[in-house]
Amino acid sequence: MAIQSVNPATGDIIETYDALNDASVQEKLEKSQRAYESWKNTSMEDRGAHMRNIAQKIRDNQEVYAQLLTSEMGKTITQARAEVEKCASNFDHYADASQEYLQSRVVETEASESYVSYEPLGVILNVMPWNFAFWQALRMAAPILMAGNTIVLKHASNVPGSALAMEALMLDAGLPEGVYQALLITSSQVESVIANDIVKGVSLTGSEYAGTQVGKQAGEAIKPVVLELGGSDPSIVLEDADLDAHLETIATSRLMNNGQSCIGSKRFIVHAAIYDEFVERMKNIFESYVQGDPTKDDTMIGPVVSESALEELQKQIKESVEKGAKIMTGGNRMGDTGFYLEPTILVDVSKVVPSYHEEIFGPVASIIKVDSDEEAIKVANDTRFGLGASLYTQDMEKAKRLIPQIQAGCVFVNQLVKSDPRLPFGGIKKSGVGRELSAEGSRAFTNTKTVWIQ
Repeated sequence: MAIQSVNPATGDIIETYDALNDASVQEKLEKSQRAYESWKNTSMEDRGAHMRNIAQKIRDNQEVYAQLLTSEMGKTITQARAEVEKCASNFDHYADASQEYLQSRVVETEASESYVSYEPLGVILNVMPWNFAFWQALRMAAPILMAGNTIVLKHASNVPGSALAMEALMLDAGLPEGVYQALLITSSQVESVIANDIVKGVSLTGSEYAGTQVGKQAGEAIKPVVLELGGSDPSIVLEDADLDAHLETIATSRLMNNGQSCIGSKRFIVHAAIYDEFVERMKNIFESYVQGDPTKDDTMIGPVVSESALEELQKQIKESVEKGAKIMTGGNRMGDTGFYLEPTILVDVSKVVPSYHEEIFGPVASIIKVDSDEEAIKVANDTRFGLGASLYTQDMEKAKRLIPQIQAGCVFVNQLVKSDPRLPFGGIKKSGVGRELSAEGSRAFTNTKTVWIQ
């Protein structure tokens, strides 16, 4: 079966690749296992030096990688450059921090010596998404590699060029052959890779459905798994929120990455006292966004990733309107070339409206009116997802009282939700299990070994 890369801004096919057959997959897994036998014995200092080399190579080729991201998934070039730089910073972070994250932890007992160590597991399969094609894959790669594991990457089928570019990057930076490899395989081949005895763990970032399937397969194989799945993140805007200070940030939280971010705010839960002002000002911001060719520096929002994604968004908007929502702005396909949807705001969103519950993966904001802080929290939690949440208020004491009531893996006050290698990242409920990044993510694919010396 062919794996194809299509430019979302034009609809043109960039390149077509043949998927690896089972024999070729087995060869790559065996190569990764051989590389692990050596890599696991490499000192933390030497691994860190490799990470710094990778960071430098990323910066040396920033524009090349940014152009690749823009062509394969339609990310605006300015955001693509920022994504590439964030990847470089990520490798720098783990080069320095992994010694702390992974150092053995002494525990005082009646033994003469007792401690907990964190040892690598082996070959780890990374199943990664297209929306942050470099960041999602490389943010997982750095801590996994620093822990002494090796990686095989099954990237999303529409970004094969990015997958191959990352493998080439690792080799160019001096990483030993086999330590990081791209597997150009179809989704139907993933199950057999998970079941393969060589693979010792699985990390997936993707849809709720993909997570369900991979989680089930990893469970059957009794292998550790980290799942970062979908989200319908709320932005809770309380009566005292400073709209002058934060409204641009709130709009960005919906429209960044062309509206295609798991941690992008999807539902804006706004106190009735400021609802009308909020809607009008959000409308003005949405309509001011420059939409068009993502390769141009002044473009603020590009296309969605595919024709099928655009059709799904249009279906969700149509069904939401049929159930009582109103389109405040946008809602239409833009132009005849590429997969563009106008930035869209839905108002009068009630519990019966699909956009109240569903993850809408595109530039569509659903605004929900509430009459109290208590109702705002209730609506925020009224979802099967629990990835991130934002809370806007000038009262920090109130914020600290409300944070424990919000069902999410992270809460950001007066800021949009973002991932940071210094902090653990992940969700609850249908948004996933386990944590990426920071110390927790660094230990996700290690053997937490208890040692007792009498």
